[in-house]
Amino acid sequence: MVAKRLNIWLILVVTASVLTSCLSRPERLRTSLPSSSSSTKNHPSSGNIFHKYADIIGVDARNLNNYELYRYIDEWMGTPHRLGGQNKKGIDCSAFTNHLMLDVYGKNLPRTAKDMAQVVKRKYENQLKEGDLVFFNFDGKAFDHVGVYLGNDKFVHVSTTKGVIISDLKDPWYWRYFSRAGSVL
Repeated sequence: MVAKRLNIWLILVVTASVLTSCLSRPERLRTSLPSSSSSTKNHPSSGNIFHKYADIIGVDARNLNNYELYRYIDEWMGTPHRLGGQNKKGIDCSAFTNHLMLDVYGKNLPRTAKDMAQVVKRKYENQLKEGDLVFFNFDGKAFDHVGVYLGNDKFVHVSTTKGVIISDLKDPWYWRYFSRAGSVL
């Protein structure tokens, strides 16, 4: 009797969750349609996305203007890490950086963080601008991790434990392993 009630309850929960996701999906798709310009302040959902990421980065939303960048990050946020992964089922840091740079900025990069570090114009951390790359040496190897700088010492990357996240470059953990930064030519 208990097993039968549990099965009925499980069926109801699964059905409700499927219906909820089906009903909410068109709205999600509508708000994440790409705009014709990468700096579109007039996009219907740009205000929401700019406010969301301005809070995370710690800046005024009026200072954000690259809607495509933050829409892209929003679509990938929380995607799990998978070494060698290249899609939303799992992705590694260099693949994510590669996809972001191509889709948002139209720039092709080599596949590995180590090779990416060789093709950037080097900068000091106080010269970084949105879209620059930041590199780390976590495993004692040169440039084994990469992320994309957003501003105010924040960068987006793929954490091995948390997936796609935004972190602070000056966090003692990241700052300890920070090794290079630069802009993509």
